[in-house]
Amino acid sequence: MMAPYACDPSQSRGRLYPEEESDFRSCFQRDRDRIIHSGAFRRLKHKTQVFVEHEGDHFRTRLTHSIEVAQVARTIAGALGLNGELTEAVALAHDLGHTPFGHTGEDALNALMEPYGGFDHNAQAVRIVTSLERSYARFDGLNLTWETLEGIAKHNGPVLPPLPVALADYAARDDLELTTHASGEAQVAALSDDIAYNNHDLHDGVRAGLFSDEDIAELPVVGAAYAEVDRRYPGLERRRRRHEALRKVFGAMVSDVVAVSRAALEQSGAQTPEDIRGLGRQIIRFSDGMWADIEVIRAFLFERMYRAPDVTRMRADVTRVVEDLFPMFLRDPTLLPKAWRADVLAVEDETALARIVADYIAGMTDRFALETHERLFG
Repeated sequence: MMAPYACDPSQSRGRLYPEEESDFRSCFQRDRDRIIHSGAFRRLKHKTQVFVEHEGDHFRTRLTHSIEVAQVARTIAGALGLNGELTEAVALAHDLGHTPFGHTGEDALNALMEPYGGFDHNAQAVRIVTSLERSYARFDGLNLTWETLEGIAKHNGPVLPPLPVALADYAARDDLELTTHASGEAQVAALSDDIAYNNHDLHDGVRAGLFSDEDIAELPVVGAAYAEVDRRYPGLERRRRRHEALRKVFGAMVSDVVAVSRAALEQSGAQTPEDIRGLGRQIIRFSDGMWADIEVIRAFLFERMYRAPDVTRMRADVTRVVEDLFPMFLRDPTLLPKAWRADVLAVEDETALARIVADYIAGMTDRFALETHERLFG
């Protein structure tokens, strides 16, 4: 049973291009399925989470991260009476706009695009699902529902002017009410992202040898989880011990979100999705204590993982790849694949050309970007 403030697919605001409804799938199910079948979603398999994709088969990629986020989001949405299908669609799509090499690639591309309006991966995700995916006969993009597009655009909160160029282009055609908060479903997807990456980055960091079980056992929440595992399973083999402990960390964070958000929702008196959007604050949230603990974990990961010497060297190498490719394609767009040249012929200025080059580079996987750089630069 869904709560009254959940997004009801029968009350969806619809799609930019009207379509007949399915006999056996809701509109949000169809959104989720279109995202899963998109080329951009498949390419996440070979895009960095923290480690460059080819550095090890066991590390998370953007694809496995997105699947983990969706799993957490479904659990929380179900506990709160929200629409699980919409929540899952937003969760699966939230990283579609990421460049190769993760945030390092995004930082490099954003700097190169600064004269042309910048680059933002959330806005790029909207651009992908509304324009760059070109498989359907009647429209560009995936023609997702208003609710799914809204969730992708502002799951992290309102988007205030000046809008990222990629988002402004679509907002001129369809008002996503960017200055308000998103639905409860989209807010769940955002917090599920925090839960997933904090947990799996601890796991991947230990696997990579950047820190040890003993190091992370000193962190809040994590330490208590290790202690509980040691109490219940004394002498447990190290890998199983770590897995059991991080499972408990997952559970603690999810339980905190559910308890705090359920109480906040009841207190808010919200009776419709519009009530949630109009509250003026995020209603899906951690407790203050849990958030403080998560901030400690994030600071640890930033220092010991994201800025570790090996990762920093990788960041310098892949930044150079993006910095070499962008100006080369901008100078000589005939180097772009044939399928992209029709768009190039239609542009009228360098800004529009730069946006096409950014679209092309942002869509690359880690592997393809490295191979392209090798082919063009040796």
